[in-house]
Amino acid sequence: MTINSNTNILIVGLGVIGGGYADALTKKGYKVSCITKEQKDIDYALSRGMITYGTTQIEKDLVYNADIIIFALYPTVFIKWIEENQHLFKPGCLITDVSGVKSSVIYKVQSVLRGDVEYLSHHPMAGRERSGVEFADKNVFLGANYIITPTEKNRSESIETLKELGNIIGFGQISLLSAEEHDEMIAFLSQLTHCIAIVLMNCNSTPHLEKYTGDSFRDLTRIAKINDRMWSELFLMNKAQLLKQMDAFLEEFKNLKSLIEEDKCDELREMMKASTLRRSLFDKPDTQDKK
Repeated sequence: MTINSNTNILIVGLGVIGGGYADALTKKGYKVSCITKEQKDIDYALSRGMITYGTTQIEKDLVYNADIIIFALYPTVFIKWIEENQHLFKPGCLITDVSGVKSSVIYKVQSVLRGDVEYLSHHPMAGRERSGVEFADKNVFLGANYIITPTEKNRSESIETLKELGNIIGFGQISLLSAEEHDEMIAFLSQLTHCIAIVLMNCNSTPHLEKYTGDSFRDLTRIAKINDRMWSELFLMNKAQLLKQMDAFLEEFKNLKSLIEEDKCDELREMMKASTLRRSLFDKPDTQDKK
């Protein structure tokens, strides 16, 4: 399927990611409709030209006429939506979702989905620490990483369609990973980092610390302003992989603690040098230090 001006795109869930996708696609001239829970979110999106149509109801014709449906829902809500409403899909429709975990979602959905509808999942590696369409910003996707997670049930044509979707929205690096590879990667790069930020904000309750902090603490804990419902769901749905990464982190933290306890300055500096070198690999091209 090639995405063009006649392609009907439906977004289910008009939050910070769904809203950002809607805005990016609409501004590029594509027809984008949405289904979401709150009328105020639809009103907000319509007033800013983010969508062409929105409803809080699951309208039969709206779903049936969609060529591509993008689900931006909590994983458990997404699975339930498919189970209850897949009879409304048009044969040949391509559905995708932006869930932050894959194995526990993809195989469940593919096991219950009709054979004449294809489901191919992906994950935009960009977002905001705040939730809600009013915080949606299409610019956070520009140059960001975009991961497609196909299985043996997906066609190469559908993979190309999702690549095209990523390019239209403005993503940079587009990668293909299996569901298992994705969940191992995301446990370290995203879920563990959120765990660390949460613990930092809970391990010291000394009053008025916000009056003394510098940017390093603010930068490190930005993601501690967290959607508790969504992230608790993500942690538990990827429990085995996350616990594995937490154990590895604790071992390395104990090593750092030991070097400090034993006054091992040379080893401490080597650990810091390794950290600096590896961190430089993660800089975006436009944020590399100029020399």
